[in-house]
Amino acid sequence: MLKNKLLALFVIVSFLTNFIIPKASAETAFQAEKFPFKEMQVQVMPEFDYPEGWSRETPSLLVGQYGTITNKSGQDYDGKIEIPVPASEKGFEAFLVAEFPEKNKPEVQRPYDVDKENGIITWKPAKAIKNNETYEFVIEYYTKSIDVKDNKALTYELKNKADIGLLDVIFYAPMDAKEIKIEPKAENNSKNEYGEELYYYQYKNVKADAGLKYSFSYKKDGTESTMEAINKKQPPNDENHSGVSATDQVVKNGAATKSTKQPIIGLGGASIIGIAIIIAGLFVFLGLKGNTQSSAKSTKQNKKQPKKTTSTVKKDSKVANSDEKKELRKKLLTGKIDQEMYDEEMKKLI
Repeated sequence: MLKNKLLALFVIVSFLTNFIIPKASAETAFQAEKFPFKEMQVQVMPEFDYPEGWSRETPSLLVGQYGTITNKSGQDYDGKIEIPVPASEKGFEAFLVAEFPEKNKPEVQRPYDVDKENGIITWKPAKAIKNNETYEFVIEYYTKSIDVKDNKALTYELKNKADIGLLDVIFYAPMDAKEIKIEPKAENNSKNEYGEELYYYQYKNVKADAGLKYSFSYKKDGTESTMEAINKKQPPNDENHSGVSATDQVVKNGAATKSTKQPIIGLGGASIIGIAIIIAGLFVFLGLKGNTQSSAKSTKQNKKQPKKTTSTVKKDSKVANSDEKKELRKKLLTGKIDQEMYDEEMKKLI
């Protein structure tokens, strides 16, 4: 009798091991087709900025991808997200993965892994994605894929393993670039207040593995990045900056009828292009990068420093003041602060 009971118990345990455990594993496996994109925006930015330690002999290409996916798996999902990236391209360097856990709140960085063999970047959201609910994220990476000959040329191909409801692709020409060519021909192009050329496309109902491909070429002297060029320039009426002229231009062109102080995620229709232009030339990573740099500066300042003369202190104060003004402009253009807060903070620095 005892032998029969033990045999029955063994059968039950074997059943649970072979059935229930594999099922739980399957529930956490990421299946791209079950997480379609409600919205996606891709920003392709040659020579926009250089990571620390990057040789200026090689132009940098920064690519950012904002996405809003919807959990259509039929159950809550507590596994990792997998997004295709060109990990095998020369000089590929993942820079950022962040999520937007709450509306009207800043993005939050997440730890991530890069699978170069399969060409994917993976991370786990801080919380499970509820069934039929959305999840918003941004990833950014650099590559050394710009070919330099008589001109500078690059090719960008979108790798999407899931359907996309609304897609925007935006190319940012480097500051002072000439003889710009882009294929296929852009639906629209514009300039921001610093003279940076923008080319953008908008698509609806893009199928998985659509294979959208673009070629972009230009001529540009020197190695100055767009961010370096922008930091040298002052927007009109800096202390009383009444708005972002890039925004005004978009409104006049009819691409948008209302500005917003939030990232593109969550917006639909033609207005998504307008918001894209508002943040043109200044990317989400600037805020995060600024925070990192501020943290590093604080650490250094905690170390014992030689005593400074009065003139040195004044000079340092002036430099810090200028840096703070630049950061405020960046935050205004990226939507991290509104116009009222910008004006208030600028008054403190005058």
